[in-house]
Amino acid sequence: MFRGRSKHILDEKGRLAIPARFKEVLKSKEDSCLVLTNHFNCLWAFARDDWRSIEERVAQLNHLDHSVNSFLRYFISGAQECLVKQGRVTIPPDLREISGLKKEVVLVGGLKLFEIWDRERWEAEFEKAKASFPTVTQTLQGLGI
Repeated sequence: MFRGRSKHILDEKGRLAIPARFKEVLKSKEDSCLVLTNHFNCLWAFARDDWRSIEERVAQLNHLDHSVNSFLRYFISGAQECLVKQGRVTIPPDLREISGLKKEVVLVGGLKLFEIWDRERWEAEFEKAKASFPTVTQTLQGLGI
């Protein structure tokens, strides 16, 4: 599982060093590829087998539903397979632009995925998450978590 947070620097070609603990997750899955896609103000990165699971579930949805179409057009259409070479992944320019990635980024573990945030956007998002944490904790407690 992808866990933890870490700060990184994107080079001029959009290459990002993957932390050793995240590389271990890919190695355990015998994969050297990430599927990156746009999400709310950040990118989501999946191992290919976890991404395939999402695709299989989405393929079963009613494609005549407007919400499904919006999801397909934004989230699924943004997906790009990106090889991890020499411990780095190159983030495609269109995904960097959509997510507002500049030079300083933060990687945020999310168990079956990790997020890639522009540092400034992450700091603002983290403050929101910190403020809502007491309420969220109560909600999750009600679900048995």
